[in-house]
Amino acid sequence: MTKILKVSNLEKTYSSGSKKLTVLKDISFTVEEKETFAIVGPSGSGKTTLLGLCAGLDQPDHGAIELCGEEMDSLSEDERAILRNKKVGFVFQDFQLLPTLTALENVAVPLELLGAKNAEKAGKEWLEKVGLGDRLHHYPSQLSGGEQQRVALARAFSNDPEILFADEPTGNLDAETGEKVEKLLFELNTETGTTLVIVTHDIELAQKTGHILRLKGGKIIENTLTSQ
Repeated sequence: MTKILKVSNLEKTYSSGSKKLTVLKDISFTVEEKETFAIVGPSGSGKTTLLGLCAGLDQPDHGAIELCGEEMDSLSEDERAILRNKKVGFVFQDFQLLPTLTALENVAVPLELLGAKNAEKAGKEWLEKVGLGDRLHHYPSQLSGGEQQRVALARAFSNDPEILFADEPTGNLDAETGEKVEKLLFELNTETGTTLVIVTHDIELAQKTGHILRLKGGKIIENTLTSQ
């Protein structure tokens, strides 16, 4: 199997006044292509920081990250942005839809910016796929939380990413809606063959993936394959 994400001896420290806070220490793991992978741990364990580093949104103080065959520390900020735009998808807890754009525009505009032909047609197809074919022209404020996250899923998968990072994708949803979004996330992932990395504190969600990495106090305390 091809390794799509390789993390080696990662460390990240933040300064708070005169004090230094080590958020991540000696983190090493790999994610295989097409794997479903969960990063779990309590609040403050470093999960979201780790996701940001893996996606090239921030840089570590020590260690190396290889994403989609690229050594991240050898890339400029612009080159990292290009890599993310072409090969990485994101789903966030707070949806991060643009409030002044309709559901369709939230999916189609990023595709247009990437130079995709028929971006609007593709956007419609993806929104139909997530069950929102009748909500194309609604703005985020006119959609429920579950509907907004489904728009976010359509947007994330629409550019055919090699890897998708989901940060607490059901964190702002009630249990019933969260289960529906989870089901849809895994269905779309299976259909597209995308590598899926989920950051979550929800162990039930994590157990639906094939691999669990557990953090505590910025360190790995467990790295195991599941029975999935």
